[in-house]
Amino acid sequence: MNLQLAEVEKHQALGVKPSILTLRFDHLQQWLKEQGEPSFRASQIYQWLYEKRVTSFEEMSNLSKDLRGKLANDFTLDTLKLITSQTSSDGTIKFLFELQDGYSIETVVMRHNYGNSVCVTTQVGCRLGCTFCASTLGGLKRNLQAGEIVAQVLEAQRHMDQQDERVSSVVVMGIGEPFDNFDPLMDFLKIINHDKGLNIGARHITVSTSGVVPKIYQFADEKLQINFAVSLHAPDTETRSRLMPVNRAYPLDQLMESLDYYIEQTGRRVTFEYGLFGSVNDTSEHAKQLAKLIKNMKCHVNLIPVNEVLERDYVRTPKEQIDEFEKTLKDEGINVTVRREQGHDIDAACGQLRAKERQEETRG
Repeated sequence: MNLQLAEVEKHQALGVKPSILTLRFDHLQQWLKEQGEPSFRASQIYQWLYEKRVTSFEEMSNLSKDLRGKLANDFTLDTLKLITSQTSSDGTIKFLFELQDGYSIETVVMRHNYGNSVCVTTQVGCRLGCTFCASTLGGLKRNLQAGEIVAQVLEAQRHMDQQDERVSSVVVMGIGEPFDNFDPLMDFLKIINHDKGLNIGARHITVSTSGVVPKIYQFADEKLQINFAVSLHAPDTETRSRLMPVNRAYPLDQLMESLDYYIEQTGRRVTFEYGLFGSVNDTSEHAKQLAKLIKNMKCHVNLIPVNEVLERDYVRTPKEQIDEFEKTLKDEGINVTVRREQGHDIDAACGQLRAKERQEETRG
């Protein structure tokens, strides 16, 4: 039995219904076969889920009453419950959702001139302990099912439906480390990319990691044509270990070797996410060190003026210093951009809304 169908049975044994959105198209076909149903029903069910975006199995009117009953008996569609949302003056929307077990997660919709992007969460909390991130407050509670990640995109799309707009891209950069939840992540990617699913093109999907080296090799071997980003945040091991404890388990030299392997296997470039923290990693000398580290790689640097987090002590780098950092990299021949800030007037930092609204969940 495949992993996700095994997950379905595990939830059933606990008396908790798994989300139907957890099933990839081939997994759904297998489930239908086990129910004595023809495989073409999978296309019909996917159309109801991802094109018509129904909220109950009873709405699937071209299925038999018996099949609708089987679906309702084994699965749920009611995966996320909206707790609250915040809307920025620039159109950015942050949603705080409650899961079936009472835990909460964040999802963000960002509006760009090229379309609407959704940032999804992969875990309830995070174990990696990055010292600048609100997502790690309270540690890791659990991994999300693939369907709980898919549901975030669906809920964002339902919101977009009200404006007759479409989710055009997805970034896996919300709460949690995606590669710590690798198998559900892979299923999520295949579901939203499937032409009968949400049909979001591979090159409109971005996955980010903090640097879980063994999974980078595994991800490279998948040879997916999606965009790949790495949270780097420092050009040397000492500074990176202070910012990101994951660097102690997978040091910078090992990370860079794994990225060389990724580029070799996929032919795709790596985007380095580099948050600028005042007086920590933002000097011209840091920029020169960074340029030396990545000089010969197929890569791009995305400089991020950090959002201040009340629970953390880091401060924003002044704009003139950001400009100088960018110029230094460009002078060294590095492709670099400064991320356009969004949601600056709401709880925009990853995990910040959850930390404010769910204090009992995010205490250490």
